[in-house]
Amino acid sequence: MTENLINKTLTSKNNTETKGGTGRKVTLLGLGAMGSAFARAWLAAGYEVTVWNRTAARATALAEEGAQVASSVTEAVAASPLVVTVLLNDASVTSALDGVDLKGKDLVDLTTGTPESARARAQWAAERGARFVDGGIMAVPPMVGIPEAGGYVFYSGSRELFDAHRDTLAVPLGTNFAGTDAGFASLHDIALLSGMYGMFAGITHAFALIRGEQDIKPTEFAPLLVGWLGAMSNMVHDTAARLESGDYTTGVVSSLGMQAAGVPTFAGTAEQYGVSSELLSPVFALMQRHVAAGGGAMDTAALIDTLRG
Repeated sequence: MTENLINKTLTSKNNTETKGGTGRKVTLLGLGAMGSAFARAWLAAGYEVTVWNRTAARATALAEEGAQVASSVTEAVAASPLVVTVLLNDASVTSALDGVDLKGKDLVDLTTGTPESARARAQWAAERGARFVDGGIMAVPPMVGIPEAGGYVFYSGSRELFDAHRDTLAVPLGTNFAGTDAGFASLHDIALLSGMYGMFAGITHAFALIRGEQDIKPTEFAPLLVGWLGAMSNMVHDTAARLESGDYTTGVVSSLGMQAAGVPTFAGTAEQYGVSSELLSPVFALMQRHVAAGGGAMDTAALIDTLRG
């Protein structure tokens, strides 16, 4: 199998050369679902893509599509000025690049990690003579290479690296430069996903409540839920404005005291329908704690400072 893979790689390389390659090169380390999607997007755009994966068999299909398969990470890194990692975790990045010469390279790490791990990786790359940018992918693999799908990637770290490779990075997904602090891409990523999961929690609880009623069809309830969540989403802007001003009491429409007073109704309804309150209990407890501390007249935006302790 290895011999066939090498043959396919050589064939792909020859085909690229006979087509008069554009000279645009990128190396991709990691061929999971997301990494493979990125590779295919660059190939479709005419880039010369060198790939490496710990399990070499995953590169077979990409070799047939025109990618050049490196036999080692060292070979892969040497092939291109831009090296992109989409690996399992931060430890995998360290393991893969251990001992590899990165001097003069531009390293973009799209591996999921924390803000602190991104900052540490930036320092790690600088010590090895490489420029570094961290990335937070706001998309799922089927969205890659499809601009109208709306997916994008947060990038943070070296502005010079980002500007130098902006066009290349924009091929798979849209780009959003979050700042020169290498941790900001991950922070934006996790913050937005946290908002998403909070919404998922509410949606899950809502459907659980109506699940036992045969006369309420989920497909008929769904448009009502979508409309309501859309209407309530405007509070995000009000919350942001209150955080910047520090004013949690002016023009409050529904105070924390009013909302906390309704908690028994939510809990009672859930109990009547045999639905666990575990998804909503934490936010209700936070409300009650804030009210007990004398903040009943405040807007829900005040909970943010309470949550931070």
